[in-house]
Amino acid sequence: MTAFRFASPLPAAVLLALVGVLAWYLLRRRREATLLFSGTTPFRGQAPGVAVRLRHLPAVLRLAGLLLLVTALARPQSGHREEEVLTEGIDIALTLDISGSMRTEDFKPRNRLVVAKDVVAQFVRGRRNDLIGLVVFAGNAYTRCPLTLDYGVLLGLLDRVDLASGEEDGTAIGMGLATAVARLKEAKGKSKVVILLTDGRNNRGQIDPLSGARLAQAFGIKVYTVGVGTEGEAPYPIDDPIQGRRYIMVQADIDEKTLQAIAAATGGQYFRATDARALRTIFEKIDAMEKTEVRVRGFTRHAEAFASFLYPGALLILLGFGLRSTLLRKLP
Repeated sequence: MTAFRFASPLPAAVLLALVGVLAWYLLRRRREATLLFSGTTPFRGQAPGVAVRLRHLPAVLRLAGLLLLVTALARPQSGHREEEVLTEGIDIALTLDISGSMRTEDFKPRNRLVVAKDVVAQFVRGRRNDLIGLVVFAGNAYTRCPLTLDYGVLLGLLDRVDLASGEEDGTAIGMGLATAVARLKEAKGKSKVVILLTDGRNNRGQIDPLSGARLAQAFGIKVYTVGVGTEGEAPYPIDDPIQGRRYIMVQADIDEKTLQAIAAATGGQYFRATDARALRTIFEKIDAMEKTEVRVRGFTRHAEAFASFLYPGALLILLGFGLRSTLLRKLP
């Protein structure tokens, strides 16, 4: 936003008043004619020449020049309004279970992992000024995306996350949490948060979940845990090379007690999502609880603009005197 101001308006106003008094005096002063005519009747039929038509031009030019000089004396300044955002973002490690059980299709019409990825992506798009990273875990854990402000890169990597299989399968909740803590412990945000989403219980890894919770607590990291899966049994797809895809019913096996203990130890909160709508609501609640406070400081940068008035004003005054002394000269 552009702003305009006069840095020294008072001296300019005084000078403008003096110019006005001087102009009034000059206009009021009567001068005696040098050449006297007994009558002007012989000249009435004559069309006035260019010099006569422009006889007031020198005075107008000088007056305009003086006004511009007075304006220059007032030190006009043009300014550009700028705003500086002062904020300390939140550092967030999204920790996502990609074990085979996330294939379960109780979040119709898609499985748990696909719905979880959609909800996490929506959460990321709603953040501003926060460093966000992505950790995935199954039988082991690894960083899919380090903490970043480039949400486009993060969302691209999230989109390519797929289910673990074979020897990589399993649920290493403790390892996933410890990896997230490792990503956050050196971060400089005003707060550090892990959002851990899983549908099972810890059965792999060298670090148990409660040890991971104590590690997070030691570094002042808050952990929100989310248990994903319907109550009771849910359909799990099996791709048979002969019979094609068929479903078997599997029992939900979420270790809610451990997830609750992790959240309680770190000052976070545990949530249970039994369907896609509940999962979206949970992430909306976390989003509201972990908002970044944004403060804005406004300031204006001013640049001197007197030259735009000074030089044209001086030029008009010189032009006025030049015309008054040459082309539009009057007899005294």
